[in-house]
Parts: sequence; structure tokens; C-alpha cells
Amino acid sequence: MRPIRTPKINVSKAVLGAALVATAFGAHVSADASATTSNTQPQAVQPIKAQTQVKASATQVLAVAKAQVGTSENASGGGTKFQQWYANSQRAAETVQRDGGSREDYLNAAWCSMFVSWVGEQTGARPQVGWDAYTVTHAKWFAANDRWGQEAKPGAVVFFSWSGSKDLSSIDHVGFVVKDNGDGTISTIEGNTGNGKVEERVRPTSQVAGYGYPSYAA
Repeated sequence: MRPIRTPKINVSKAVLGAALVATAFGAHVSADASATTSNTQPQAVQPIKAQTQVKASATQVLAVAKAQVGTSENASGGGTKFQQWYANSQRAAETVQRDGGSREDYLNAAWCSMFVSWVGEQTGARPQVGWDAYTVTHAKWFAANDRWGQEAKPGAVVFFSWSGSKDLSSIDHVGFVVKDNGDGTISTIEGNTGNGKVEERVRPTSQVAGYGYPSYAA
């Protein structure tokens, strides 16, 4: 669901523009991938080897998401490991700068998008899955990278609008697609659903705003 926290997110600030959003996500990928071990031996200069990014598969991502089914908030609400991870992440520092507030605000904010981001982090698929606490910005990142559509695919990141709108700014919630049931519904794994848990759900496709397609390994 959309994070509900203080201060209230300004959509015009959160969106930033498609190019800016794409750049923001991409910057983290580059920073993480650039870590190397230097060789202090002066004898010879070794040729630089091409870095091959190892991609996770949709099956791997869904397995990690499913393993979290049943994880719930603490008695006072919030405080999940997904929120704790996000609050301490590099991305949180940037979303605080973007939206205001503080890192601590994420500990009690709606965490469906944080759950999706956490799964991406755990599987090494963050460059494919993206990361944000705000569902609208997360969806716009997929759209900005030409990875947005209306077909349910296993492992796709599904964005919901309870009003049935296809407008990305109306998005309320996010999860992973497990499968298209072929009867106007999809099976999903979602965080921050039901009574603040990770759960497997069946949703009508009429509530889907669209799907983000991570570039998974085949």
C-alpha cells in the first residue's frame, strides 16, 4: 500500500520525472556493481575483465517471497525486517531527501513496496526489481525503463489500484505475480496485506493498474 507517514508525500516531488527516476535507480546499481579489490602488486598491469551481471530467475525470486509468507508486523504495527532494512538503506536516505521526514518514519510506514524491494535485495535482483517505499515511484521506474505492461507473468511486480484506474498515480499497493489463473484473477504474494502480513492472495485483474517486468534470467 502507499506509505502513510509524516510528512505527507508530495506526488509531484515523488515522481521526479521518468528520466530522473530511472537515473536514481540506475545510480545505485552502478555503485553496488563497481566495488572491486585493488591489487597493490606493481609487477604487471592486468587486463580488465568484463563484469557479467548475474541475474536471478523469476522462480528464485518467488521462492524467497513465498518463504516470507506469515511474517507479520509487531503488536504495535510496523517494525518488520523489511522496514528495518529499508530504513537503513542508501535508498532511504535519498527518499528522505526527496519526500522529507526521517529514516525512522519508514519503520511505521506502509511496507508493501519495501517488501518487494527487500526480496529483490535478498536474491541479487534489485537491479531488475528496483527499490522504493512509494508504490507510484516504483511503478514509474518500470515504465521509464520500458518494462511496463498489462500481461500477468510469473515473477512480475503487480501494481494495484483499488479504483480500477490504469493511471500510475492512482496506485495503492504492490506485490509479486505467482500465476495468471485464467479466470480473471491472479495469484500473488504480497507484503502488508490482510492484518499486516506477507500473504498469498487471489486478486481480480480488474484491480490491476499494470505490471512491472524485471529482466530475469531465463
